Amino acid sequence: MLPEYGHFALILALLLATGLSTLPLYGVLSGHGGFQRSATALTWGMTFFLATAFTILVVCFLVDDFSVRIVVENSNSQLPWFYKFSATWGNHEGSMLMWVLMLGGWATAVSLFSGSLSQELKSAVLAVMGMISLAFLLFLLVTSNPFDRLLPIPPGDGGDLNPLLQDFGLIVHPPTLYMGYVGFSVAFAFAIAALITGRFDAGWSRWARPWTNMAWAFLTLGIALGSWWAYYELGWGGWWFWDPVENASFMPWLIGTALIHSQAVSEKRNLFKSWTLLLAILAFSFSLLGTFLVRSGVLTSVHAFATDPERGLFILVILLVTIGSSLLLYALRAGQIRLAGEYRLVSRESFLLFNNIILVVIAFMVLLGTLFPLVFDAFNWRKLSVGAPYFNAMFNFFMVFLLSLLGVGQVLRWKRHPLSDLRPLFKVGIPVALVMGLVLPPLITASFNWRVWLGLALVFWLLAGLVRMLLDRTRNASQPWRALRRAGGSFWGMWLAHLGVAVSVVGVVLVSNYDLARDFRMAPGDTVSMGDYQFRFDGMNIVDGPNYQSDQGVITVLRNDQPIAELHPEKRFYTVQRNTMTEAGIDAGLFRDLYASLAEPLDDEHQTWAVRLQVKPFVRWIWLGSILMAAGGVLALFDRRYRKASGGRS
Repeated sequence: MLPEYGHFALILALLLATGLSTLPLYGVLSGHGGFQRSATALTWGMTFFLATAFTILVVCFLVDDFSVRIVVENSNSQLPWFYKFSATWGNHEGSMLMWVLMLGGWATAVSLFSGSLSQELKSAVLAVMGMISLAFLLFLLVTSNPFDRLLPIPPGDGGDLNPLLQDFGLIVHPPTLYMGYVGFSVAFAFAIAALITGRFDAGWSRWARPWTNMAWAFLTLGIALGSWWAYYELGWGGWWFWDPVENASFMPWLIGTALIHSQAVSEKRNLFKSWTLLLAILAFSFSLLGTFLVRSGVLTSVHAFATDPERGLFILVILLVTIGSSLLLYALRAGQIRLAGEYRLVSRESFLLFNNIILVVIAFMVLLGTLFPLVFDAFNWRKLSVGAPYFNAMFNFFMVFLLSLLGVGQVLRWKRHPLSDLRPLFKVGIPVALVMGLVLPPLITASFNWRVWLGLALVFWLLAGLVRMLLDRTRNASQPWRALRRAGGSFWGMWLAHLGVAVSVVGVVLVSNYDLARDFRMAPGDTVSMGDYQFRFDGMNIVDGPNYQSDQGVITVLRNDQPIAELHPEKRFYTVQRNTMTEAGIDAGLFRDLYASLAEPLDDEHQTWAVRLQVKPFVRWIWLGSILMAAGGVLALFDRRYRKASGGRS
């Protein structure tokens, strides 16, 4: 009976979502305070029943209830308990339930932490989130019921979880990514609520900005975790492949980055209000587009879940209705937004606008490259492949301009900045950036690479701006450290996030240009050299796992004839699904990773193997920079302005 209770909880959540999407909105439009105040109770009730349903589904996995279809398809009695737990969202139905649960969680958080927000705006925001919840609960119950049963005679055991997903990465990556995806619904809801109520002052932007920062931080971490997971789990050593599903998460991140900066201008200068509203709509629209791409069956990817056209059509309808109705509302109401204030060409506003335009252009460039092959395939035209060369060329081109503007834009004042104040930055920053870009590469390799020089020069140009920001903060202060402490969470969040960008760019530039990778035929006792390292193949071991058997290689890494690491790449054979998976052996370091993966045995005794060896300089800096960026987004939440913000009195 437990699955039936879960199904019933989803039905109750659907009924409450129906009330949440209608009653508070009626209260806003009619001015009825009682209906407006119902939003909080309806939100809490909906989230409670969503949490109940999700908990019941987790229990079904943990107790091996093989009468539930998705438990049979995605679990097995031999599966370790922690993978049974993560298998709850390692499938289409369970992950969609988690998606809607997180939406309810975000809505509940808004209801709890918006005490000084006007009741009208708060009710409108929660009603919009209720509409989104209603749409996806209908999708769950009509096409993707996670409690679908296999009765009267259930199987004795399950088909096991996809071996690719039997990894720590599955436990942390999807929940973190979904928190970012779904979190943009809050900014979207605030934007739609502002359009409904006609409140276009800085209040809605001030209230939406912390929620956007948090969603952006989660999405940043989620993308980084996905990159890290693919790096060590897929066995090929790549950290980004421009896979369509990778692009699906990257596009809302780009729009979200533009949104954060546009909200800063709207809050501080009461400018860019129309632009900020549009970006809030686009950020969540791209999140919905990512959901459609992953679950519609139009993509073939290790990240994709569903292949059922009915599900894809349902999500496409949700996507079109959401985007179409929100853009129509924007078109009808945006003309009422009054322009306020002015700014010069050399000002923080101008440079933020330039950077925003570049970010949006990059997002649509990625969208074009992702969807073009799908459009050609849908119309049965010739096969079209858009791969890494297109994305890398376009992305790198625009990033040069973005980093160039970012280096100077972050030091500019609001409204107008005297050109004379920029002379020290140009006189010192540009020569230092150019020289450091030339000096550092020879310390890594003897060869000169203009791409590395340009990339590192841009990094040091960005760092020069960050140093100048600190100098400007302490220039006239008698106690510099106290002045820095008083700077506030918003300043330090921005500073740390921009530092993270610089660190990630260093990792991307160096690993992309100085990565060493070669394939070898190796038997026990063989030694090969790559760069400064020697790799000695010491043979194979047999390892028995809980639901697999593994051929585990032992590779000793030497430098100057001294052992420095031991790598253990594996070929795992999963006995239930009868699949073979590659597990890389990695010795991680701050300045380099040593990476080994097994390809195939080359003789019947499995003594000689095809082995891929790689030396990957600074690859960890990519993810370190992402952590710094996410930390910057979180740190900005502690700014004093957000604790004092009063949406109801703005």
